[in-house]
Amino acid sequence: MTKRKRPDPTDRVRYAARRLRSSVSGALLLLAPAGCGEPFTGPSGGVDEITQLPRALSAAEIELIAANNRFAFGLLAQANRPGANLFLSPLSASMALGMTMNGAAGETWNQMRDALGFGSLTEEEINASYESLLELLSGLDPAIETAVGNSVWTRQGFPVHADFLDAVREAFDAEVAELDFAHPSASERINEWVEAATRGRIEDMVPAAIPNAVVMYLINAIYFKGSWTLRFDPSDTRSQLFHLDDGSTLTVPLMTIATDLPYQENSRFQAVDLPYGGRAFSMTVLLPKQGVSVDALAASLDAGEWEDIAAGFRETDLQLFLPRFRMAYERTLNDDLAALGMVDAFDHRADFTRLSPVGGLWISEVKQKSWVDVNEEGTEAAAATVVSIVERSGHVVRADRPFLFFIRERLSGTILFAGKLSSPPGD
Repeated sequence: MTKRKRPDPTDRVRYAARRLRSSVSGALLLLAPAGCGEPFTGPSGGVDEITQLPRALSAAEIELIAANNRFAFGLLAQANRPGANLFLSPLSASMALGMTMNGAAGETWNQMRDALGFGSLTEEEINASYESLLELLSGLDPAIETAVGNSVWTRQGFPVHADFLDAVREAFDAEVAELDFAHPSASERINEWVEAATRGRIEDMVPAAIPNAVVMYLINAIYFKGSWTLRFDPSDTRSQLFHLDDGSTLTVPLMTIATDLPYQENSRFQAVDLPYGGRAFSMTVLLPKQGVSVDALAASLDAGEWEDIAAGFRETDLQLFLPRFRMAYERTLNDDLAALGMVDAFDHRADFTRLSPVGGLWISEVKQKSWVDVNEEGTEAAAATVVSIVERSGHVVRADRPFLFFIRERLSGTILFAGKLSSPPGD
């Protein structure tokens, strides 16, 4: 494999920004279909239309994309809460954890691979596929700004295996730096990196005072900005009612456009695909039919049906009403990932022996922040995911078997109560 020259961190896309393909999805629109036609191959509004990739995907790359989509719907199912907004970047989480996998071993590595949907892919195939796929998609649509950055930040003096650092530099083009985590400048520099990589949209990714137990941060950042191929006219935007699932209403600015767009529908939803630039990127919006809640629709989707949806659009004359909206979102993904089978990494069972010769390392937190702005001109979106690696200090007490307990007055030494828990009662 030919090693690429890493970007200069002082250039315009500070700290390894790279173009890649991305997708954004939503579920807020009203559709009035007027007909159904042939597969969508229309003009691209003055921008050169992109109809194919510059080369064929390898089998491993195809599996990597499928894995990311499986992970996306698994994460959606776990993170969704009735009545609450949601905006995640599965790719950002996957890449941050993909870097971390290079330091995992044994059952920890197996669980991470399964949770991320990688199936039978080897680590070499995963790393190589990320590297070549991102290279392939670099600058795919010159009308769209898409960038990804990866970085690894270690506590000053903490030993890290050279093989791990070589892997994240090579496959993920990661910026690697060693900082004095006890100094306020450390968090400032890390947060500045995230802000630069997301064009200022994601701030304060790590706390101002880095916890003493943290020895490493692995961070992915993704940025997307694209103009609609067919833009909405701002003069047509009107304040109208938006109907919530609980029967209440809100007044929101509804954009509208009447044109030919890729469309499909079935008994559960209407779907429209809104292209950006030269149509290599799009926003796919699914509107539940009357009587179907958005939460029920989200719970029913999987990667297999998504493939059918992506292949099922037909050019259709329709009028589209879509809210103009801006949303900031933040979520800790620990419970979601554990529900997907990644459990050992978060406790004393974690095996990160390939990351460092220091034992007792585990993931304390996988946190993601995201931001999106959808308006008449197009869409701007950003996300960052941080994986916090901590060092377990002292001994571990895990009271998961029968034990004795005492309540005492410490100064006199008097025991007030004594007990034994052999079998905990249920909640």
